[in-house]
Amino acid sequence: MLTPIQAVAAIAVMAVVTFLTRALPFLLFDRGDHPPKLVLYLGRVLPPAIIAMLIIYCLKGPLLALRDGFPHLLSLQAAGEWLPAFLSVLVVALLHLWKRNTLLSIFGGTVLYMVLIQAVFP
Repeated sequence: MLTPIQAVAAIAVMAVVTFLTRALPFLLFDRGDHPPKLVLYLGRVLPPAIIAMLIIYCLKGPLLALRDGFPHLLSLQAAGEWLPAFLSVLVVALLHLWKRNTLLSIFGGTVLYMVLIQAVFP
């Protein structure tokens, strides 16, 4: 348990850090009409890189379940480890190709994954 002084100090540190993370971009970059080239470059390359990292992170468990070979994959327990993730990824891709709506794709894949792991492969 924190003492009152420690709690006030922790809140003060969090407030300063929050303020600096909001104010730092305005302090570092000039207020010209166009953002710096570095910011434009990062805005172009970071979203696909982050999505790729998220896909790898989400599929690392199911991919590791696949390493045991094909006969192992046919068991119900093994299918419960990899099938929901891969079906959800497939649904996300198909929904996005069909509707071109990112929120619908992510929401649809998430709902399907939750239904599969909670009801179909508990």
